[in-house]
Amino acid sequence: MKNILRLFILASFISLTSCESFLGDNVNPNQATSATPQLVLPNALTSSANLLLSYSTSAQWINGYTVNAGGYGGWGATVTYNMTTTSYNGLWSATYDDLINYQYIEDQSAEDPGLAYYNAAAKTMKAFDYAMLVDVFGDAPYTEALSGSENVTPVYDSQTAIYQDLVAQLSTAVTIFTTAEGANGLGSADVMFGGDVTMWAKFANTLKLRLLIKMASASETSSFAASEFAKMNTSVGFLTSDAKINPGYIATSGKQNPLWERYHSNAAGSLSGSGRSAIPSTYTYTFYNGNKLLDQGRGYATYRSYPAGTPKGQLGNLVDNPAALSNQTAWYVGSGTGADATNSIGLLKGRTADFPIMLAAESYLLQAEAYMKGYLSGDDKDAFDKGILASYRYLYEDISGATSSDWDPATDVQLYKDDNPDSYLVHYEQASSPAEKLEAIITQKYIAFNFINGHESWADFRRTAYPKIVNGSSNPALSFASILSTSTRADELPVRYLYASTEFQLNPANVPTGINQFTSLIFWQAQ
Repeated sequence: MKNILRLFILASFISLTSCESFLGDNVNPNQATSATPQLVLPNALTSSANLLLSYSTSAQWINGYTVNAGGYGGWGATVTYNMTTTSYNGLWSATYDDLINYQYIEDQSAEDPGLAYYNAAAKTMKAFDYAMLVDVFGDAPYTEALSGSENVTPVYDSQTAIYQDLVAQLSTAVTIFTTAEGANGLGSADVMFGGDVTMWAKFANTLKLRLLIKMASASETSSFAASEFAKMNTSVGFLTSDAKINPGYIATSGKQNPLWERYHSNAAGSLSGSGRSAIPSTYTYTFYNGNKLLDQGRGYATYRSYPAGTPKGQLGNLVDNPAALSNQTAWYVGSGTGADATNSIGLLKGRTADFPIMLAAESYLLQAEAYMKGYLSGDDKDAFDKGILASYRYLYEDISGATSSDWDPATDVQLYKDDNPDSYLVHYEQASSPAEKLEAIITQKYIAFNFINGHESWADFRRTAYPKIVNGSSNPALSFASILSTSTRADELPVRYLYASTEFQLNPANVPTGINQFTSLIFWQAQ
């Protein structure tokens, strides 16, 4: 397989996405002479931010966050879902490229107690990457992967076996973060938590919670999940603040905040192609404009020209969708254009803003689901309310990570509740059944993930069928499915991606065959 064939010593560790702030004054990133875990980790984490953006971007064309703007053509499988084995080659190879870096860190630190935290960070991020891969491709090379030229045709492990081992690796990582003695600190190599291993432990525990909740949904892994929930070290806690990566983003091509680079403008100030060709969906907008829910605070913080002037449309509508804004992207709420765009709150905070890897809002809403279903002991309503507040807090933060003085999360959460007095999607206590409680939790995750993590949002929909859509409806407010869909499913959506064509070329004896994007389910997925 392409990614396994790559000889990764040195070259894969130092990329132009890494920034000078953590390379040192006298290091030429194009002439590396060594590749220590301390040098590899910041680059790998930076690559993980880019990787998450790629997973999120591909999924949000399926789950309603983005649709095609008017005036653009050539959408192909984006609007028909008629995928081929070349559709996601880049996503597959980029995942393994990043995994190779973490495997190198893990190997190099395995026998050195002083590098224990690097070892645990590598285990955690391998789980982060592999879980994303499994969530859209299913079975994948795992036990025989990441060994370079020693094995260029690795077998595929079952997706359930991979998930089970990822949980074990995360448990080990949590133990290392909380009990290792004599370990050197991560220091400036940690471009996510600044060397705070307590935060790393919470992050690993929250990621483990994410995986176990998915596993608990599947009959074949529910017993395993129940056992792991019973053993879970809840005293470590879960994330209460956002996990964000910043290697020292600067206003230089390839080194800006990746979300800004993709959807706002390049370092020269030219509006990106993605920012011009994508607009919000009418479906998602209904959770802000009063059609389903009225969300004035997050509406103004998410969409430009909210509530009346934001362009929005329906996936696959090649005739009537409005054009994108002529000199601005619909998800930027600041002032100015191009190189003159100001730093802002919202999603696109600025060229050098942190990139979110996992939101505190997700952490709280995962806990709410775990408490509601009895997987863990806790107050589901309290966690639900904290999840909504955390979503507001993230959007109201400026480029420095401080809450803007012009925005008050707590006050606007109360306004949100006042504006939706009879909705159990906002007032959790009004939910009259476990189904309604789950719908409320997943709907709030859908809103919190908007334009931040389309990958997890799509996974939630496939797992729970929330937020609700009306199967087969052509009304853009009732379904986010493309009106040009070729899907054979009642919801007219795909359920997965197809394996990369490079696998059929380089690892044909092992790559699964007969996979269909409409019928081959991921193990945790509802029918």
